[in-house]
Amino acid sequence: MTKILTQHFDEPKLHELETYRRLGGYKGLEKALSMSRRDVTEEVKKSNLRGLGGAGFPTGGKWETVPPEEKSPGPRYVVVNCDESEPGCFKDRVLVTRAPHQVIEGALIVAHAIDAHDAFIFVRGEYQVQYEVFADAIAEAEAAGYLKHCSMKLMRGAGAYISGLDTALLETMEGKKAWPRQPPPFPTVSGLMGRPTVVNNVETVSMLPHIMLNGGEWFAKIGVPKSGGTVVFSISGHIERPGVYEFPMGVKLREVLAAAGGVKGGKKLKCVIPGGTSMPPLVEGDLDIALDFDSVRAAGTFLGAGGMIVLDATVDTVEVAHNIERFLTHESCGQCTPCREGSAWSERILQRM
Repeated sequence: MTKILTQHFDEPKLHELETYRRLGGYKGLEKALSMSRRDVTEEVKKSNLRGLGGAGFPTGGKWETVPPEEKSPGPRYVVVNCDESEPGCFKDRVLVTRAPHQVIEGALIVAHAIDAHDAFIFVRGEYQVQYEVFADAIAEAEAAGYLKHCSMKLMRGAGAYISGLDTALLETMEGKKAWPRQPPPFPTVSGLMGRPTVVNNVETVSMLPHIMLNGGEWFAKIGVPKSGGTVVFSISGHIERPGVYEFPMGVKLREVLAAAGGVKGGKKLKCVIPGGTSMPPLVEGDLDIALDFDSVRAAGTFLGAGGMIVLDATVDTVEVAHNIERFLTHESCGQCTPCREGSAWSERILQRM
């Protein structure tokens, strides 16, 4: 199957600039810088790339909502969301560790597209190794002259689950409580420090160098009509070979499980949580569902951030629900009454059950 982000993961020094450039790294940025900002955005729109952090919003369409300079003069920002905190999700950790320059190059392409001169990478507080990998890669990119049109700074979270949400992340960056903002305005109009800001996650920006180099139509053909390219899954739970796997958008759930060796020990499948623990599960009758944003939503759940948890028939689903609710109760930011109070009530009900 086609691989884009993980195609060179067998290279032991892929995280180093020399190896990354030897394999075509930063050529996508060079091509993007030779194009007008509008043309870069149009190429991304052609690709049908959608936000791979969970929302699935068309990436090029998101960039278009940044107001033009004449309507909003002043700085605009790029923020890469690497605050991967949804239980079951660990693909960003792997993408950063193995290919940090892919993320940096993608962020610089976003910066050119929206005319930003400052980019930030916000890294989950627990990801110490990834923070250091990023720091080394940014230093390499700066020494090589790739940061001339846009500076790049690292920021670290402090363990707040809610900071994975874009507006809560922006509040955190400003030194406030990680409390989500209520749009409108959306971050592309009023984001970091009240300025237009594009927040894209690690996987989304990693796709951009390949789209620039090979063209939007090439990327669109790999996936399905409204979701182009590939998707990376973190697969864990009762599976023979847990890990990170990349597939074209629209791959069947059955094929994904087979690639990871099937249910552990040959046991019967009970359900699959497709995109992280906040998503409703899929069951055995859903094995032939296409895994793209629209098909999964039609099935009553969400592709989310691709954190796929496989559960076999021995699992007590009440116990699983209690475990998830206990986590969400603990991690509630406390801003809104239904979550702050309701999560605790749900946890106690499940405890009694």
